[in-house]
Amino acid sequence: MAVSAVMVFPVYWMVATALKERSDILSAVPKFVPWPISLENFTRALDKPGFWTFVRNSLTVTVSSVVLSLIISLFAAIAIARFRFAGRRAVLIILVLVQMVPAAAMVIPVYLMLRSVGGLDFLPGLVLTYMTFVLPFTIWTLRGFVDGVPVELEEAALVDGCGRFQMYVRVLLPLLMPGIVATSIFAFVNAWDDYIFAYVIMKSQDNYTLPVWLVSFKTSESVDYGAMIAASTIFSIPVLVFFLLVQRRLVGGMTSGAVKG
Repeated sequence: MAVSAVMVFPVYWMVATALKERSDILSAVPKFVPWPISLENFTRALDKPGFWTFVRNSLTVTVSSVVLSLIISLFAAIAIARFRFAGRRAVLIILVLVQMVPAAAMVIPVYLMLRSVGGLDFLPGLVLTYMTFVLPFTIWTLRGFVDGVPVELEEAALVDGCGRFQMYVRVLLPLLMPGIVATSIFAFVNAWDDYIFAYVIMKSQDNYTLPVWLVSFKTSESVDYGAMIAASTIFSIPVLVFFLLVQRRLVGGMTSGAVKG
């Protein structure tokens, strides 16, 4: 209970601060309950120029990164787990080593690579960048789930008349749903929260994403704390909604697709 309170309190404080009046936000005496409730901070945040453009860019980049990384990692995980080929062990080692490299250390190499192929200030270039950091984790995670599915289930489906593609869709895919959900959450958060690559790769404001938009509330003259915190609250909503939509599959997918015997 105490751990839950510690984890939830920062979120509550963010939302409560977003609902406070400006004088209460900067008050030396903390006010734990926002009263009277004010929506002025949300109004200033939503009225910021380019907000809906940044929302569109963030959704485009995030959804594309999640979908593409899941498709590629699913096929790669099945290949690594089910087939024996030369260099398989080396691929597994590379997947682990790549995850140890800090993302910040890759900013300059990624920038130079995208510049050489004309991918700067281009949303697909940002999608490719996010996939570079997500794929090693998603492939490794899904490989563990594929290994956990008995091969006998696949063989039984083939014997019962399923084609190989039908077997993957009707038997293997439902059993892999917990892993797919876990990796999709990681991919979503990784793409949605990133600031440094979006700021470095994108040059024009029309291609900025929401994390870059959050920084715009800080200027050389002052910081609009109320609008910034309200914007942070708005920024957190899609992640919460996405998790609520997929969290049921974490448990439900563990039994779907199993055969009766």
